[in-house]
Amino acid sequence: MTFPVLEGKVAIVTGAAMGMGEATARLFAAAGAKVVVADFNVEKGQAVAADIGESAHFVKVDVSQSAEVEAMVAETVARFGRLDAAVNNAALTPDDKPVDDFDEAYWDRLMSVDLKGTALCMKYELKQLQAQGEGGSIINISSVSGFRPQPQNIAYVAAKHGVVGMTKVAALENGAANIRVNNVAPGAIDTPMLRAALDQFGHTVEEYAPLLSLLNRFGQADEIAQASLWLASDASSYVTGTTLHVDAGYTSR
Repeated sequence: MTFPVLEGKVAIVTGAAMGMGEATARLFAAAGAKVVVADFNVEKGQAVAADIGESAHFVKVDVSQSAEVEAMVAETVARFGRLDAAVNNAALTPDDKPVDDFDEAYWDRLMSVDLKGTALCMKYELKQLQAQGEGGSIINISSVSGFRPQPQNIAYVAAKHGVVGMTKVAALENGAANIRVNNVAPGAIDTPMLRAALDQFGHTVEEYAPLLSLLNRFGQADEIAQASLWLASDASSYVTGTTLHVDAGYTSR
């Protein structure tokens, strides 16, 4: 779906310097949106925005910092005049320790980005959408780990379960304002983050893909972007408070 379903819309995509976030920012722009490419990585984020062209604008943000998230939304409105949709995708690589030996410092950092960061993004995005009074769509990126636990991922699993719960709360609170809040739960998507995680645990793509996918392959970042595009568009106008699993059947095993 690349026809102009977001023509005239303005969207924020966090974690947009690479992987699923980059694919989402590019697809949203192709679908007609003005897109804020938001990321902590300045060099890569600016390169993505420059490659997309005039319809994109880079904003440096650490989503764990409230003031930076608030400024991100404010800069979006200053640049493009409004906000219509947001994809809260920024996240850290999963942890790799068992429960009885988890890294407390990394727990704190991961929770500050994956969980608190998502909450902060919703906070300021919702304030802007409420002020405009014209509805909107927020998409949070969780994971199959928000539904099925993985060993040695205590922090990541806890955070992604939390994202699912927060999405439902935000949907309950904002439905009357026609602000839809949904969740996309990717399975094994071939991104730099997944490749790093495989390296962490000493797995290869060939041996691991069949374990995570009924289709015997990893997904592509653009397949997640397509799910977010549908949820951001009017094609999903009666959908809120739910999760769209894009996982090749992993959670249905």
